[in-house]
Amino acid sequence: MELDILIEEPRWDAAELGPLARSACGAVVAHLRLGNTEISLLGCDDARIAVLNADFRDKPTPTNVLSWPAQELAAQADGGQPTQPEPDFPDMPLELGDIAISFETCTREAQEQGKPFADHVTHLLVHGTLHLLGFDHIRPKDAQLMERLEVEILAKMGISDPYE
Repeated sequence: MELDILIEEPRWDAAELGPLARSACGAVVAHLRLGNTEISLLGCDDARIAVLNADFRDKPTPTNVLSWPAQELAAQADGGQPTQPEPDFPDMPLELGDIAISFETCTREAQEQGKPFADHVTHLLVHGTLHLLGFDHIRPKDAQLMERLEVEILAKMGISDPYE
């Protein structure tokens, strides 16, 4: 798995975003048996993610993580499996898309939920990577499928169920 990381918020360096992301995103790729993939990741602050959230979702507020899939893979039926991604060119990494994650929101949420910061960030990166692969949580059965996958992947990483 190739991971292109841009750190705009320096506190992400001390939080070791790179190793957390390699572990979390890599766990999703391994769990779904995707092979050689590529993800771009932006480690930013609340101000930057609020601008991105406004630009792409018309919600001018900070959020924890945003994802932009390279391909539209969502299942047609609620609870259905997303379409398997296809590489643009043979022998090239499968481009999954882009993820942005905000340091302040992640920190605040981890504290409020009484979770270790690294576990919370890992969960959000797993969540964001699944979004890149067409999983979502808007429809009820889609949400059940996505949450089940998150719990399975995180359990393999030694992280407890974030939904308990």
